[in-house]
Amino acid sequence: MKSMTGYGSAEELHEEFQLSVELKSYNSRYLEINHNIPFYLAPFEIEIDDELKKIASRGHVEVNIRIKTLASDMEIVVDKLAVKRYAEAFSQIAALSGKALKPKLADFIGSEGVLTSVRPSDSEIYRASLFSTLAKALEQFDQSKEREGSHTKADLKKMGEIVRESHAIIASHADELDEMVKNNVRARFDEMLSDQNYDENRILSEVAVLLIKYSVNEEIKRLDVHLKEFFNLLEQNEPVGKRLDFLCQEMHREINTIGSKSQMVEMNLQVVRMKDGLENIREQIRNIE
Repeated sequence: MKSMTGYGSAEELHEEFQLSVELKSYNSRYLEINHNIPFYLAPFEIEIDDELKKIASRGHVEVNIRIKTLASDMEIVVDKLAVKRYAEAFSQIAALSGKALKPKLADFIGSEGVLTSVRPSDSEIYRASLFSTLAKALEQFDQSKEREGSHTKADLKKMGEIVRESHAIIASHADELDEMVKNNVRARFDEMLSDQNYDENRILSEVAVLLIKYSVNEEIKRLDVHLKEFFNLLEQNEPVGKRLDFLCQEMHREINTIGSKSQMVEMNLQVVRMKDGLENIREQIRNIE
């Protein structure tokens, strides 16, 4: 089991540059990858995402990549045509003004467009370093997600046991609830009819209707199946967050139905306990893949 929350970072130092990779992830319904990288590394985005998808299946992941240049790779380009045009312009100025004008080298150097600085943007020179650094960061990122996931799994098991204990207590009172319904019906009929003769079959039919209405045996059985599947999913080595979320919805429905049918204080107390435990479970599973 993995958490959607994770962190990993790594860096490599070369003679020409220093490259660092930082990965952070948060809760999200789907897998969302946000890139914060230099423009010249954009061609690698798809490959970076492919590597990430091997580790994360859900969550909002931030990919931060920084490159610091240690040895300048800047090139200075002289625009020959611009120099020629400036020389012609200086000559025209001299002719129009009627004064001798001998432009100095600084006049050309300080003119706009004569000198241009250019940095090579060949992304392939970073490929090997980028993906080796990314691999180290991903390893740390994966370990972080697994470590957080193991803590969440322990909490889910603990809260699942609370629900299972309350389920067992409710199941032990199911027959008692049925008997209570029968006795209540008989008592009410005795009260209404007093000494008059009445039809026993009618009472039984009324009891049968009320048992169908108030019996929680079916809900107890379904909840038992859901609990077994819950603990089974916790042991799976694959993303189970969405399935657990759906399972919790089904468990919540059964618990609510038991609460609406129950007429026993003992059962009602356990229903409240199960609802509390299930709500805590639903909070936790929002953070797992």
